[in-house]
Amino acid sequence: AKAQEATGLVHLIRHFDSARKSLDVCVFVITCDAISNAVIAAHKRGLRVRVITDDDQMETKGSDVVKMAAAGIPVRNDSNKAHMHHKFTIVDGKVLISGSFNYTRQAVLQNRENVTFHTDRPTLAAFCKEF
Repeated sequence: AKAQEATGLVHLIRHFDSARKSLDVCVFVITCDAISNAVIAAHKRGLRVRVITDDDQMETKGSDVVKMAAAGIPVRNDSNKAHMHHKFTIVDGKVLISGSFNYTRQAVLQNRENVTFHTDRPTLAAFCKEF
């Protein structure tokens, strides 16, 4: 039973793949190719895709942000001395995906993480302000 449960990564990718209008991604760093490939695929499907990441992490080894920018996705950083340590995505302006889950290979392969999904408007509105 436990081996058949969908992982946080699986849930995340399913939501990314189900997006029809937009994908707003705000994360500290992205090093998981499955996630960056899903973000790029959404862009190629014609969705409005925007990415915000930490300025110190944009060009670190393994970061997929440069690859996303090269694909034509608008990528910006927080331009702040403090780390922007968010981990959330807004799908179609209707679903907020948040939690401890870093968008990294480490999180997928080795960490104990959580991913939560929210649809209540006040919560969504607060997170949408980042964009």
